[in-house]
Formats: sequence, structure tokens, C-alpha cells
Amino acid sequence: MLYMKPLIAPSLLSADFLNLGDDIEMVNRSEADWFHCDVMDGIFVPNISFGLPVIKAIKTKAEKPLDVHLMIQHPERFINDFKNAGADLLSVHYEVCSHLHRTLQEIKNLDMKAGIVLNPHTHVTVLENILSEADFVLLMSVNPGFGGQSFIPETFDKIKKLKEMILKKNLQTLIEVDGGIGLNNAKQLIEAGADVLVAGNAVFKNPDPSLAIKMLKNSFF
Repeated sequence: MLYMKPLIAPSLLSADFLNLGDDIEMVNRSEADWFHCDVMDGIFVPNISFGLPVIKAIKTKAEKPLDVHLMIQHPERFINDFKNAGADLLSVHYEVCSHLHRTLQEIKNLDMKAGIVLNPHTHVTVLENILSEADFVLLMSVNPGFGGQSFIPETFDKIKKLKEMILKKNLQTLIEVDGGIGLNNAKQLIEAGADVLVAGNAVFKNPDPSLAIKMLKNSFF
């Protein structure tokens, strides 16, 4: 099988908020592909992160696409707001969307890439009838809400199953993985079929974050 270098999306949830501009510039100069921005409401997940004003501020400095992950109730109410704030990719949780098809269409109608997020306990087979509507699927490999958690090993099987579904349907849907990702498991994730790796602590807690990004990018090669 031919393996491609993964897209790397450093998670700004792990950045130094007192020096966020510097961290954004570091990502701009690095081999990273996207900025990953986690938006949490304290209801769907037991934490509150940042919202629209911070996304808008990040956009003024970011030279790479903003991958905005909505961990919120009723995400469909805020699609236009996040578009206006600067989101290039917008993902919503399967677990909170009553009308997922319509929500994905609304995201795409605003010229953003649309993603579906699955919590660790949600099986990929729930996507059977909706997969063709998604530009990417984000598999959570930790329980969403906090950074620095341990990777859930069952994620490897979920990636393999999802990749089978994508190939069977002849789709171009990307598989993104978020949670507990580092050099210890990046190669195995790529082998399983992951296309995009979200990394928080593995990047921003490293003494040389730019080198960490480069090593993740080239972890298979």
C-alpha cells in the first residue's frame, strides 16, 4: 500500500495563551498543514475553552486553514458565525446533531469543509448513510473535553473500519484523529488509515515545537 505523509494539525488548546501570537507564528513557519481549534461550551463536554472572538483573532495571524471542532450543543445555530470568524473547516458531533445531513449541507453551502466527529464510544457504522456528505471524519481517540489524555487503543480498529467504508463507497473523505497522539503512535495511525493527525501536547509541550511537527509529519518515512 502507498502511504502519504499525514496532514498535521497542531491543537491550539495546548498553546501558551499568554503568547498565542508567537505560537501561531511558529505553526505558520512549520511543516504543519492546519490549525486545530477546539470550541467547548461546558455542556456537551465538561470544559470551556474559547469561542468566536478568539477564533477571529487567530485568523488575523494564521496563514494556514483553521480546522474548527465544535464540541457544543446545537452547533447548527452557529455555523454562519464561525464562517464569519474565519473557519475553513468546521466539524460537528454526530452525538448532538438531530439533522446532521442538513447541518453538513449548511456548512458546505458557506464554502467550508464539513466534518463529522465521533466520540470514542460511537461506532463508525452510524455513518453508513451520511458518509458521502462529509469532507472528513474526526475520530476522537480520547474522551473530548480536556487535553493531555491517554490514547484509546480501540481507535486503530475504528480507523481501519472507517477506511474500508470510504474505499468501498469510492469516496475521498479524510480521516482525522484527535487525542493522545505523539511519535509513539503516529506511524501506527497512518498505517491504519489516518490522513490527519491532531497533536496538542506532543507539539506545544515539546522544547522544539517546530521539530516535533516535522517529526510527526515524517513519522512514517
